[in-house]
Amino acid sequence: MSNNYDVIVIGGGSVGVPTALFLTLEGQKVLVVESKSAVGQGQNKAAIGGVRATHSDTAKILICRESLRIFSEWEETYGHNIGWKKGGYCFPVYRSREENILKSLLPIQKSHRLNIDWQDANGIKEIIPGIRPEGLIGGTFSPDDGQVSSLLAIDAMFRVSKDRGCTYRFREKVLEFLIERGRVKGIKSEKDTYYAPVIVNAAGAGAMQVGKLAGLDIPVTTDSHEAGISAPVEQFLGPLVVDLRPGPEGKTSNFYFAQNHKGSIIFCYTPSKLFIGTNREPTSEFLPILARRMVSLLPRLKNMLIRRVWRGLYPMTPDGLPICDCVREVEGLYLAVGMCGQGFMMGPGVGRNIMNLILHGTPLVALNIFNTLSFYRDFYSSKKEVLK
Repeated sequence: MSNNYDVIVIGGGSVGVPTALFLTLEGQKVLVVESKSAVGQGQNKAAIGGVRATHSDTAKILICRESLRIFSEWEETYGHNIGWKKGGYCFPVYRSREENILKSLLPIQKSHRLNIDWQDANGIKEIIPGIRPEGLIGGTFSPDDGQVSSLLAIDAMFRVSKDRGCTYRFREKVLEFLIERGRVKGIKSEKDTYYAPVIVNAAGAGAMQVGKLAGLDIPVTTDSHEAGISAPVEQFLGPLVVDLRPGPEGKTSNFYFAQNHKGSIIFCYTPSKLFIGTNREPTSEFLPILARRMVSLLPRLKNMLIRRVWRGLYPMTPDGLPICDCVREVEGLYLAVGMCGQGFMMGPGVGRNIMNLILHGTPLVALNIFNTLSFYRDFYSSKKEVLK
């Protein structure tokens, strides 16, 4: 039957597409079912493109280290320009609280061979030209981290996977799982029925709804974050800059920005009071608040011309860590969900690990570390990652 596959991936976004790609490259016959009109039309296109391995959670460090390798080698391997810019990440510090947090994370980050160090104030001034010097203590800098165009990257992965034989079905919502004797047999969509012994839920913001079709209660809810982009200017800023301080207006808990490969400044903040739900309409308060914070930190940004702003959804778990696992209740069903707003940077690394888990019964990351992302963990007593 033409509708028979080795693996069905539900979701054509930041996680689903690379998962399908790596399975296809291993010779699997893969189908991706996506409810939207094309790949990356969910939260992928809202990502600002930062990619770092400098987390505080070991599983995320190792997964994102793999993502960095894939992104940084992509053009050489496949010939597509995906907007890779190796500018690093920089966390400037103006308070002892942030200094203590960042310095406390250096041992675990260095234990995983991450290239990151504490810089004094003069070092940060060189890394971020024009940064406000008053009160600057120093900060961390990880030069091997970087940025990628989320639009170019997912299009490139889509093209390579399709060229290698992966099948995509767009504008098809999954309506039902076909399950017999506790094992998946396939799915029914709005348009057709497809069969496979393995199904991956990589539905992003829709992960909970897809899970319910298989009788699962997946603890993933969404909140929204806003971002924006400027017109391009001459390149002057290397790293993606993260200010961990809460904003003076009480609306933001941190903010971050970078200059992408085309020269545009792309920016975002984390609201102090989360916007729970799926509303993606921009707010009137975002740009005035973030503009003040950005100009206060880097005054040369005061004359930026802003092109547009938008909101994207963060599929969140209670402890702020993803769910990457095989389901015990339904054999053949795998979860790659709850990326907590970091699906783009984690996607390739998650995809490679899920591929290996499906084909060889074990992830690439050591099993005891990977199991911290289990569907069956205690989400309410687990230690949350400090650097989200």
